Amino acid sequence: MSHPHDEKGGYSHLGGDRSRAGSADARSEHDQRHEGHDHAHAPTNFGKAFAIGIILNTVFVAIEAGYGLYANSMALLADAGHNLSDVLGLIVAWIAVALAKRKPTGKYTYGLGASSILAALANAMLLLVAVGAIAWEAVGRFWDPAPVTGGTVMIVAGIGILINGVTAYLFSSGSKGDLNIRGAYLHMAADAAVSGGVVAAGLFILQTGWAWIDPAVSLVIVVVILWSTWGLLKGSVAMSLNAVPDGIDAAGVRDYLVGLPGVSDLHDLHIWPMSTSETALTAHLVVPAGTSGDQFLVDARTTLLERYRIHHATLQVEAGNMDCSLAPTNVV
Repeated sequence: MSHPHDEKGGYSHLGGDRSRAGSADARSEHDQRHEGHDHAHAPTNFGKAFAIGIILNTVFVAIEAGYGLYANSMALLADAGHNLSDVLGLIVAWIAVALAKRKPTGKYTYGLGASSILAALANAMLLLVAVGAIAWEAVGRFWDPAPVTGGTVMIVAGIGILINGVTAYLFSSGSKGDLNIRGAYLHMAADAAVSGGVVAAGLFILQTGWAWIDPAVSLVIVVVILWSTWGLLKGSVAMSLNAVPDGIDAAGVRDYLVGLPGVSDLHDLHIWPMSTSETALTAHLVVPAGTSGDQFLVDARTTLLERYRIHHATLQVEAGNMDCSLAPTNVV
């Protein structure tokens, strides 16, 4: 991915005269804007939610696994394995949130915000591993079904609905704007639904005595986990490959930039995620007549943030009389 360099015009090569005072004013406004938001869009208020979720679910995993062995319930053991993967996922997501707060360094010039993308991907992979283990054991139980204590299954799974529901609620407010937080929310919400299925399985077993219901519900749990994980896996892989984040209209961004006053052409446009909550953009704008000054860049950057949620915009303005090596659409 190409970024503007000073020898190509730098951040604000205007193709015309520009006073030092104007540059200073633009930098000052830029600094004030950054001081004002100070990356407030990053998930900074979920530390308590992660702590509560991890503690509650760790305790519940131990209880559920113990009673799963006692009641000889593959459904409970499957749900315990799923919950254990979620505890690990919550820990990974929490670490990523903490790393995202680190300030940029000379080596990591964007900071460590991209760790949240890796955390979302790791969460998806953890769930897939759990799915494989659950499915393998459940299929084996079909050939060798064992008696199951339905009442115990219902009580323990009912507790799971409460714990997972409360934990999911703690992350609900951040689930729309951050894939990492959304991953935590989806895990907990799916767990609550799965626990509901286990309660239903316990009830059917009590009423019918059919032991095969237990592994059958385990396979249903597998399907639910796969369904809830697919979006997370797809989104995290796309972000890892620097795809345009979901919710950002790339064509709309291009149309907006081309429609700016004096802009005759646009090339080398890139939009990519810096983290699960921040987006960056670079573009070369061809402005043959030059611009009116730094306010042109300030206004463009402000609109990109407010309208398209692009937090870090770098625009290189070219006068049109230079042969930019990045102009062809197939060059990156």
